[in-house]
Amino acid sequence: MGAPAISQELALRIGLAARVLPDTDVQRLMKVLVGALGMPLTEQKLSQLTAQQLRTAADDEFAAVSLPQIKQALDYLWGKTPVEITEELPPLAPYREGDMPGSIRVAVASNGGEKLDGHFGTCARFLVYQVSPEEIRLIDVRRTNAGDTADDKNNWRAELIRDCHLVYVVSIGGPAAAKVVKRDIHPVKVVHGGEARAVLTDTQQVLAGSPPPWLAKVMGKRPALAVSGDGEEQE
Repeated sequence: MGAPAISQELALRIGLAARVLPDTDVQRLMKVLVGALGMPLTEQKLSQLTAQQLRTAADDEFAAVSLPQIKQALDYLWGKTPVEITEELPPLAPYREGDMPGSIRVAVASNGGEKLDGHFGTCARFLVYQVSPEEIRLIDVRRTNAGDTADDKNNWRAELIRDCHLVYVVSIGGPAAAKVVKRDIHPVKVVHGGEARAVLTDTQQVLAGSPPPWLAKVMGKRPALAVSGDGEEQE
């Protein structure tokens, strides 16, 4: 049996790391990483790789590589430097405030195509949709590279999507989630990711049914009324 497949994002990270290491191609770096970390290569293993391990792996192959180059390669391998998988996006749909009554705005953490496949703190961009029970419009693509030099990257990213009501992510840490919630954005984790529109179709079903009170308020709807035991309606 062959080696377990790695994700597209992980493969891209390794490819970009190989570019910054002198005289190293992707296959060579893969062999070095497997030698240092074992199979299968995972995000968790790469996140624990140290500069010393990388420099001394494969018979000190990278021992002479400068520390700045090693650190740049590790930033890619750790996921600290966002990567974008180049895939064509559909054109943005025109949107003006008020076009879609009863809609909400949703950000999706993405690295490539029209996919939910990003972590909040490392995704290359947020796809921004206006979503109603009847329609989904991609209205903006907000890239995150400008925030790489921010003192607080998670705060910068939360501010980038502050006009959204939901943000879908593969994962998000506790401190980052707190910054998102502080801006009245509700983070939703979808661990396995998927096609963004497929995930948003589920959101449409919630909007069309009985959304929770806070979401109904965003939509401009009155919360569903409950009937008490004496037949009176109560909110």
